[in-house]
Amino acid sequence: MTSIRMPQLGETIVEGTILKWLKAEGEAIERDEPLFELSTDKVDTEVPSPVSGTVTKILVAEGATVAVGTELALVQESGAAAVAAPPEAVAAPEVPSVGASAPPEAVAAPATAAADRGPRSQILSPLVRRLAAEHGIDLSQVRGSGTGGRITKSDVQAAIAGGGAGASVGTSTAAATPALRPVPAPAPPPASEEVLPMSHIRKTIAQHMLASVQTSARAWTTVEVNVENLVRLRSRAKEAFEQKHGVKLTYLPFVVRATIDALQAFPYVNARLDGEDIVLHRYVNMGIAVSYDQGLIVPVIKGADGMNSVGISRAIADLAARARSHELKPDEVTGATFTITNPGPYGSLISVPIINQPNTAILSLDAIQKRPVVVEGDAIAVRSMVYVSMTWDHRVIDGEVATRFLSRVKQNLEGWDFSEDLGI
Repeated sequence: MTSIRMPQLGETIVEGTILKWLKAEGEAIERDEPLFELSTDKVDTEVPSPVSGTVTKILVAEGATVAVGTELALVQESGAAAVAAPPEAVAAPEVPSVGASAPPEAVAAPATAAADRGPRSQILSPLVRRLAAEHGIDLSQVRGSGTGGRITKSDVQAAIAGGGAGASVGTSTAAATPALRPVPAPAPPPASEEVLPMSHIRKTIAQHMLASVQTSARAWTTVEVNVENLVRLRSRAKEAFEQKHGVKLTYLPFVVRATIDALQAFPYVNARLDGEDIVLHRYVNMGIAVSYDQGLIVPVIKGADGMNSVGISRAIADLAARARSHELKPDEVTGATFTITNPGPYGSLISVPIINQPNTAILSLDAIQKRPVVVEGDAIAVRSMVYVSMTWDHRVIDGEVATRFLSRVKQNLEGWDFSEDLGI
């Protein structure tokens, strides 16, 4: 008998939600065939079975959120493996470490049948416990919205946002409870409106954006950049570039290259805050915000500081395509040291993006527009111009550093000759 446990899908992932079981008890399953759909705070993915056999027991219901290492199901192996290794001889898979935020006993103890583990409202994930402890939330006073009344991360965050009270927080005394009275059914929405439940991804995005705003001391700076030379270069090179390298040439690789140089010159922008310590990254993992049918996701180009414009172009095209086809792996949306968002193709003129935690800043590339500008000799000419903006965390970065960083990006975009970097 093989025990299927909640996998460790990334360094920072400590729990996951079972969205859907793809096999029922008694059904056969092949090795590497998807067994269930799993959602983490980073990405949704299908998890394959490590063995062939029959699903004998499902231990965790759909909609439940459990810690890494939790036993989810049992599979009776088929064929020679089942004969050679009786149930008692099959070792359970090693439980990966989940870091200091997840108590060892919460990971090591397998989930048991519902009758043995008590009400679902009493099952708390390590993340829920940690959030409650950090913000002084009494979990006995929080009304859970999860399956069976289970307290979820969003319930705790709602309690935090409400200062420890609010819609998701119950009262502790009978005196505070008003007399019961009939509650009228809610009126149906007008015919001209449509009510849609938030998807899991949409809820996750909402939680992350709210947490970022509540956590960081946000400030914002912008510079205007003359990208006339870049526009002309792209116009000349885009067809040959696509024919040779198989991907379209956009402006984003140029911006990534210019930004990497600035990050290396100003390491506090390429950093994260860890408690009272500032961690400076000596490498660049570039997060690129991608819009897709379920919202927004940030795939990460690992080791972007070691790539030229061709490598960055290929990486962006690959990650964006797989993001939109829901094929990204959890490790591909974690570990960013800095993030760039690109609303320019949709017509945005100036943006103030929210920081992608735990980064200390996020850069926005907006729409390139032809505008009259003053050039050499006080003449007025029409040039391709763009606003490049950055939201930054004032806990780590000061205004001087932010402005000098953006000035370095501007200088690079206006002065660098990218033509030799295109490989055509």
